[in-house]
Amino acid sequence: MSKLLTDLIEALRCLPGVGGKSAQRMAFHLLERERERGLRLAQVLEQAMQRIGNCTRCRNFSEEPVCPICASSSRDRQVLCVVESPTELAAIEQATGYRGQYFVLLGRLSPLDGLGPEELGLDLLTERLAEGEIEEMVIATNPTVEGEATAHYLAQLARAAKVKPTRLAHGVPLGGELEYVDRSTLAHAFGSRQPLG
Repeated sequence: MSKLLTDLIEALRCLPGVGGKSAQRMAFHLLERERERGLRLAQVLEQAMQRIGNCTRCRNFSEEPVCPICASSSRDRQVLCVVESPTELAAIEQATGYRGQYFVLLGRLSPLDGLGPEELGLDLLTERLAEGEIEEMVIATNPTVEGEATAHYLAQLARAAKVKPTRLAHGVPLGGELEYVDRSTLAHAFGSRQPLG
C-alpha cells in the first residue's frame, strides 16, 4: 500500500471501536465510492477540530465562549446537573425534561490515570456553587467505582457550599425482570429501596 493510504488507515484507527480491519474498510470505501463525501468529511472535521472548544461556564463542547444552554434565559439556574462527559449531557437532554444548567467534568476522579480535582475543573465548579444561585446539584456520574468516588467528592463540595446534593437513582431498569438483572445492580436497588407513598 502507498504511504498515504497507510496513513489514512492509521488515522481512522483513532476512532473508538475501530481496529485495523474496520479502518481499512472505511478507507477503501471512501476512496472507491465516496470521494466527494470523504472531502466533505475532511473539511468538516478540520473545522470542528479548530473551532469547537469548551464552554467557559459548563465545559460542554461549544463554538462560542458560552454555550447555548448556559446562555439560555429559559433554563432553571437553581439546579445544576454534573455529568462526566458531553455524551451524558446529550443523553439527558434527549431523554428527559430536565431544564436546569450543567457542568461537564470531562472525566471522573481516577488517580491512576492522573485525573484529580484540577483536571476535572472542580475549581470552576466550586466558583459556580459559591455564586449562591444554585440550590440543588444533581450528581449524574456513572455507577462505576470511579464514578461513585467522584459522586462522593462532589457531594462534599455541594454541602460545603450549602447546596443540596442529589444523586440519580440506580437499580432495576423499567420493564426489566428481576431474574435477569445482574447481582450487583439488584443488591444496590434493594439497598436503596424507597417507601411507596
